[in-house]
Amino acid sequence: HENFSAFFNFFWVAGMAGTVVVLDFDKTIINLDSDNWVVDELGATELFNQLLPTMPWNPLMDRMMKELHSQGRTIEDIAEVLKRVPMHPRIVPAIKAAHALGCDLRVVSDANLFFIETILTNLGVRDLFSEINTNPSFVDEEGRLRIFPCHDFHTSPHGCNLCPPNMCKGLIVERMKESTEGTKKFIYLGDGVGDFCPSLKLRDGDYMMPRKDFPVWELICKNRAQIKAEIHEWSDGEELERVLLQLINTILVEENNKTNAAQLFSIDCKFQSIPMAAHESALQALPVRP
Repeated sequence: HENFSAFFNFFWVAGMAGTVVVLDFDKTIINLDSDNWVVDELGATELFNQLLPTMPWNPLMDRMMKELHSQGRTIEDIAEVLKRVPMHPRIVPAIKAAHALGCDLRVVSDANLFFIETILTNLGVRDLFSEINTNPSFVDEEGRLRIFPCHDFHTSPHGCNLCPPNMCKGLIVERMKESTEGTKKFIYLGDGVGDFCPSLKLRDGDYMMPRKDFPVWELICKNRAQIKAEIHEWSDGEELERVLLQLINTILVEENNKTNAAQLFSIDCKFQSIPMAAHESALQALPVRP
């Protein structure tokens, strides 16, 4: 891992036009489903399983927070459970390295804001993310956690038949692409069915990182021709770190090559007005990349 840092710092000299790294949360940043973790750790699994066939997941989680509150569970109890979420030891270093290399980090998740922010803050990386796109949540006046859908499927359904009614991650990625410079490359990491739709929104030159043997990987394998982005799979936190940093490095090298080419072109255009000695000096000063 020390070699990674030294290698990437070498390429950081010329700067980076910008890469947007979009990460799913459950089973990507953390190694499990945060909703299930809270329900199980607070002893509400049986009730959850009873209600699951009767209502959509997002309203079900709001209902479960009501039930836990009625049993005397506090928001502090929920936060303490979230702080115990098991993590692969290479995930946080991967996030920190990507941020240090100039990447714009964003979360797109079907969890909820309180769960995600509590975990990321506890890990010391919340401030490294410029955006968290998820189901909104807040603590009401009674101290109960309320969870709402990202897209209000009663008043303004998103209309995507690939995604659950409360969230279309593809729409979120499309908005990101529209609001960022056209030259920015995207790297998207995810594992679930909901991560397939955004993989279809990635363009040639972007990268999709599906978790191997998880639903999004299986969907991509069956629909490979529909994906324009390069696909690089990963299995665990160590592989996530290695693959992500290699892709960032690839983009850095490409950007440095473009920068050097532009510098050479500029010098060549001015060749007539630059003394030969100065011209040769300028060329020698340019870094040579393998």
